[in-house]
Amino acid sequence: MILVGLTGSIGMGKSTTAAMFREAGVPVYDADAAVADLYASGGAAVGPVGEAFPGVVKDGAIDREALRQQVLGDPQALKRLNGIVHPLVGRSRAGFFEAAERLGVDMVVLDIPLLFETGGHASMDAVVVVSAPAEMQRERVLARPGMTPERLDAILAQQTPDAEKRARAHFVVDTGQGLAHARAQVGEIIAILRDPERRPRKT
Repeated sequence: MILVGLTGSIGMGKSTTAAMFREAGVPVYDADAAVADLYASGGAAVGPVGEAFPGVVKDGAIDREALRQQVLGDPQALKRLNGIVHPLVGRSRAGFFEAAERLGVDMVVLDIPLLFETGGHASMDAVVVVSAPAEMQRERVLARPGMTPERLDAILAQQTPDAEKRARAHFVVDTGQGLAHARAQVGEIIAILRDPERRPRKT
């Protein structure tokens, strides 16, 4: 089974690109969705995260904005949070792999926002980075409710720069040229990965 890591900075169109892989019949594991489930009422992360960060549990679920306020700009707090959440996400991902193996699929996509930052790229057969011009990225993100330039800058400061991501990727999907162009790129990536003669070789 070919493991494809999908990543990209905030506002680059990664979720839209992940949906294109799904539409093409490739199962996608969404790390953000897994975390959302862990933070929801009854989720496995609610207890330990609430204990480590008092005040972030509201109505039985993790209040992500309250949690963000406690970890943003604090590397030690973020490290403590990741130490709780990453093992739980790992269990969720293992379940995804088991289901994919039962289905007999030849390829899966792991949608992981911090793929490079966590070192997860090393275990992938190929890495796809979703990108767009910086001005388009800022316009997209600042259109989101509650987003400010300061908050966006703080988020970007925690992420590997887009230029570095593109330089380290096997493939880049440019969402700045419209959906049709991006969808064509996704189709070509899938075709290349399914061709042993053209598939990138792991180093």
